[in-house]
Amino acid sequence: MLSPRKIGKTWKVDGTVEGQRVRLSLGTRDREAAKKTVSDIELAMIDGKNSSRWLSLQTILPPKSFQVFANAVGWNPEPAKTAPIWSDLVCEFSTNFQRKVLQGDRSELTWRRYELACDTFTKFLKLRGISRLDEISRRVVEDFKAHRLDAILKQKHSRGGAGLHLDIAILHGVFAFGISVDLIAVKNPVKCEKTPGKRPELGAQPFKNEELQRLRRAAGPDLLAFLLLRHTGFRGFDAADLKWSEVDLRERSISRVTHKRRKSVWVSLHPELHFALETECEKQRPQLADRVLLNPDTGRPMTRPGLYRRIKVLGERAGVERAHPHRFRDTLAVDLLAKGATPYDVSKILGDTIAVIEEHYAPYVKELRERGRRLMESGGGIEPLSNSKQTTGGSESDGTFLARSSAPKGHVQ
Repeated sequence: MLSPRKIGKTWKVDGTVEGQRVRLSLGTRDREAAKKTVSDIELAMIDGKNSSRWLSLQTILPPKSFQVFANAVGWNPEPAKTAPIWSDLVCEFSTNFQRKVLQGDRSELTWRRYELACDTFTKFLKLRGISRLDEISRRVVEDFKAHRLDAILKQKHSRGGAGLHLDIAILHGVFAFGISVDLIAVKNPVKCEKTPGKRPELGAQPFKNEELQRLRRAAGPDLLAFLLLRHTGFRGFDAADLKWSEVDLRERSISRVTHKRRKSVWVSLHPELHFALETECEKQRPQLADRVLLNPDTGRPMTRPGLYRRIKVLGERAGVERAHPHRFRDTLAVDLLAKGATPYDVSKILGDTIAVIEEHYAPYVKELRERGRRLMESGGGIEPLSNSKQTTGGSESDGTFLARSSAPKGHVQ
């Protein structure tokens, strides 16, 4: 039993703890406060070390008095939790992303772009002396946008700072992951402004016929790369990563899983490309795991940056501006649509979605627009052509009604 006892001007707790008599200060001169504190001590000792009262008693009792009672039940304060920092979030996000790469849901190339954006943001935070996640506010992110845009615009090929939108979209995804794993308790501090890669004002940028002819004549040692891009529409990485095991010369086809969307595509070999691949196969005598494209200067497997550089130099030799691998993809898509292929057909060949084909390529095909015009002007449908003639009082071909109705009064037709 414990009881409050006033000794002098202050109150003390008097009683027995673990068989020993104690008389310890309660740190108060108020009788009611002393009685309540003693009652809380007794209840805390009855509940044991898991009692929630120990935290409040720690702030009320003098340290020496509190330690005697806390030691009696074996209570120890929980270690203070350290606030999560940016590097913790990047580490967890990286582990999660690498698991998806191993499962085939994401690509290693995509991770490199994510890693670049995270490293850039890390360097910015170091400049500002910020490490804790709760210190990264929307204001900090807005400062980063200005800082990053300034750095991008200083580069030679800045494209007006378009890369900033992808950096911000990546950071938004990283912080969204942090919220999902309870590393962040507040709302996402990164606000996306534009969808990265979406530039509808540009649309498709296919090569013109005369540009293709100049590129073919100037191809030289890059002829196989030119033909592969021209007749498959592969993205740069898929073209550079193509292996002989994915090429069937007997069936005249290429079959592979695209790197970006992980879609299986089957491309029939154009006779021109088929002949070039047969010639290269006879020359290389390759193994199935070998790459199809080799760097003509080194004889080593082609890389995506190396392919980009060679096509750019090829464009300079041919006098064709803005030559790069993706323009061949635009060329094939628009070419197929102009020949009468449906967006479904093109999506299967390119490994894209029908929505992407309709949005990015179809609006820029003149033949498709003309087909739409003919459909709009054709007869039949809900309102047959004969009814429209009776209503207008003129024929469809001479436009008499339109001329009469639009002419001012007193004007002779």
